[in-house]
Amino acid sequence: MSDKVELKYKNKSYELPVMIGTENDIAMDISRLRAETGLITLDVGYQNTGSTTSSIAYIDGNNGVLRYRGYPIEQLAENATFPETAYLLIYGELPNYEQLANFRRMLTQNALVHEDMLHFFVGIPPMAHPMGILSSMVNALALYDPKYYAEESDSEDFDLMVARLISKVRTIAAFSYKKSIGEPFVYPDAKKSYCSNFLNMMFHSHAKPYDEDPLLEKVLNALLIIHADHEQNCSTSTVRLVGSSKANLYASVCAGINALWGPLHGGANQAAIETLLQIQESGMSIDQVMDRAKDKNDSFKLFGFGHRIYKSYDPRAKVLKNLVAKVFAERNINDPLLDIAYELEQRALNDDYFIERKLYPNVDFYSGILYRAIGIPVNMFTVMFAIGRLPGWIAHWKEMHDDPNFKIGRPRQVYTGLLERSYVPMDERY
Repeated sequence: MSDKVELKYKNKSYELPVMIGTENDIAMDISRLRAETGLITLDVGYQNTGSTTSSIAYIDGNNGVLRYRGYPIEQLAENATFPETAYLLIYGELPNYEQLANFRRMLTQNALVHEDMLHFFVGIPPMAHPMGILSSMVNALALYDPKYYAEESDSEDFDLMVARLISKVRTIAAFSYKKSIGEPFVYPDAKKSYCSNFLNMMFHSHAKPYDEDPLLEKVLNALLIIHADHEQNCSTSTVRLVGSSKANLYASVCAGINALWGPLHGGANQAAIETLLQIQESGMSIDQVMDRAKDKNDSFKLFGFGHRIYKSYDPRAKVLKNLVAKVFAERNINDPLLDIAYELEQRALNDDYFIERKLYPNVDFYSGILYRAIGIPVNMFTVMFAIGRLPGWIAHWKEMHDDPNFKIGRPRQVYTGLLERSYVPMDERY
């Protein structure tokens, strides 16, 4: 294979280098294209544009493959914990016993938010969406760590910032839930694991103490792990673009949270469960659902099927489907939404319309059902996505700043507006 691509324009030829990744991804390097030819590329939505090289996650959408630092997502979801996976993504390798113990200690020590920050909750409207609360509070965290505004910080500063973000984000999320239902905040418990601590802060009350549940904690670990990274998606690209201005990590993560909030991104998991609820409450038959989903003139949208990257079964959806079966069987849970989901999947996998368009169940299809089984309210689904995705955002922010070829992000455009014209005073215009 040639290591150059020849581009011909206006009777001149230009050679563009080809880069091959470790998994044989092939890219044409156009970084010198404008300087040498005067041309830029137009790629709306960046569907064919690589903004960076990265060693964090690998996706093969055609074959349903997702790996973190080389480890298959299926193995991590089955065997690892969320803190262990977070360490892997951020620092590049799975931790040894000492490293993991130290990381967990730092998470425990940084679980509390500053007491002054609790006043932020007083002025928040009771019906405020938890994602709005989360983004506001994460941005406010920077106000309590002013030294992180500095352009340069050492590795110990970064390690502390990582621990503060990953630990405090679950506390903020749990507090926002307690605020929404009018219950007192439950403070972190230093004796509990990451996921057990979160569930305790969410569900413990004086009326009904939270009993530790190893199965649900394992499920929550797996849910957070499968959301931890997905290479250059909308929110991760946002974190990188904001961070490329040397904005601090808190501000960059805040931007990522707001990008994730959109219904076409992280908000899709909430939309998927709301679609199943709509089907149940309206009494639509599966035939009606399928017909409406295929009718381009119908406003009905069947969330949970299809993915921009995966053209086969989303590997994360496979992990979650297996977990759903295990949890529902062991706990004897009967949720009519699961019956609808199973029937929809079976029909879609055998429907020519869905097959031709490669519309397979995606990560959002079963995640909502699992969150319901845990007891997470629907408006918290995207917050859970954000907690899981946080290590990936941090890893990409770090990778970008560690790159010796670091540059501020500055996309180009093709201007389609009016040509130059002269200003005419108001009294002459009318």
